[in-house]
Amino acid sequence: MRKINITLSLLVVLSLTSCDDFLSETPDNRTQLDSPEKISEILVEAYPQANYMLFAETMTDNVFDSGDLTLSNVQNSLDYNWEMQIETQQDTPSDYWDACYRAIAHANQALDAIDKLGNPANLQPQKGEALLARAYSHFMLVSLFSQRYDPATAKSELGVPYVLSPETKLLKEYKRNTIEEVYNFIESDVEEGLKYVNNDYAQPKFHFNVAAANSFASRFYTVIGKWDKVIAVSNALGNRPIGELRDYQSYLDLDFNTGQRKYSQESENTNLLIASASSVYSRTFSRNRFQMTGADRDVLFGAATNLANKGYLYRPLSYNGQITIFVPKFVEYFRYTNVNAGIGQPFDALVLLSNDELFLNRIEAHIMTNQLAVANEEIDYFLSQRITAYNTTTDKVSEAKIVAKYPVIADEYTPFYTMTAVQTSYIKAVAEMRRREFVHEGLRWLDIKRFALSITHKSYNEPDNVLTKNDLRKAIQLPLHVTNTGVEKNPR
Repeated sequence: MRKINITLSLLVVLSLTSCDDFLSETPDNRTQLDSPEKISEILVEAYPQANYMLFAETMTDNVFDSGDLTLSNVQNSLDYNWEMQIETQQDTPSDYWDACYRAIAHANQALDAIDKLGNPANLQPQKGEALLARAYSHFMLVSLFSQRYDPATAKSELGVPYVLSPETKLLKEYKRNTIEEVYNFIESDVEEGLKYVNNDYAQPKFHFNVAAANSFASRFYTVIGKWDKVIAVSNALGNRPIGELRDYQSYLDLDFNTGQRKYSQESENTNLLIASASSVYSRTFSRNRFQMTGADRDVLFGAATNLANKGYLYRPLSYNGQITIFVPKFVEYFRYTNVNAGIGQPFDALVLLSNDELFLNRIEAHIMTNQLAVANEEIDYFLSQRITAYNTTTDKVSEAKIVAKYPVIADEYTPFYTMTAVQTSYIKAVAEMRRREFVHEGLRWLDIKRFALSITHKSYNEPDNVLTKNDLRKAIQLPLHVTNTGVEKNPR
């Protein structure tokens, strides 16, 4: 454990919302959080209002050099080359770091208020939400700003500060917890939160409802390799979750704007947790040089990349004649702070957790518990919802097809746990399905880290940039304003 001093501004970056005004007050001057309504109100702000998806996605093997040298964007280039970000605006690691700790501060204020009121039964749902929200932000921080979870090294690897209590003074001594400590805290918060969370919200998909809590738990347990728990929290889905996964066939008949809005709507059954994030991600598909490109379209969406050797139902579009392409997922809306002056902030609606991810995590757990027949049924169903003209007879999934399509390559997939050759082929298949399903959403970066994948980024007239299996750059460097206060940097 490394002791550090962090200014309050590191953990609570003030904004213009009433709840942030609450946090900026000294404790004696704050309005008392003495009712379920007041505590629920502050929990609205317990979710990161920033976007990690742009920088996380740009670091993955889903992104290429479009070759359009007129698209000059320093932030985009730094992300693509895994270099230190000095920018602090929207869609940067610095912005996301601050937003996560701001969300954690709100969760901790709610938990403190509940504790002071004696943990009454009528506040247990708020307690569950606060615990899960605190766990989620810390999980995303350690996933992005630390090395991957490996129990063999977690005791010594740098994690992030896990903040368990409200801020009560300007300067406070913190420690940068080890990865093991962070994951232990997350697990404790998740398991305690799951006991109390419910669906009693006016807009349940903007809160940790029961299904969202289970989806997040499945992500966490997948990373730490607790497969029985992954299966337990996903049992409600079953092998064929009809109507619960995203229906891409229904998108094909929609016009661009309608389809783009549909992706993050509450009415989509698969969407379990939606956040409103300060972001301009939807603008970047026409101005960033490094992103998914038309020239490399078949790397992701070529028919040869799936078991059926058929086209996908995903629909990549382009703003610039196929130089860069994108699957429409993000819609910007503008929140005015001064309508007359035209001043405000752009936001994107983000799907943070979904049944699609929960189902893929469940498949992975069935593979790792040697339930391959069940995994075959689930993969078959998932592909039938993603591939054009899928024939459940001739395209039916089998172990022979999986092994042939996804052969084991020595030292390619190396999670901290052991896998048989057959399991490795299956896990590779699921990772490739997840890669396409969540394109643009940054989840591929988490897989690159936990499977210790090596990737190469090519740039015009530049040497190849290789990110090796255990590359130190896989832990994003902490923001400059954080390390300037004495927080230990990630090694390079």
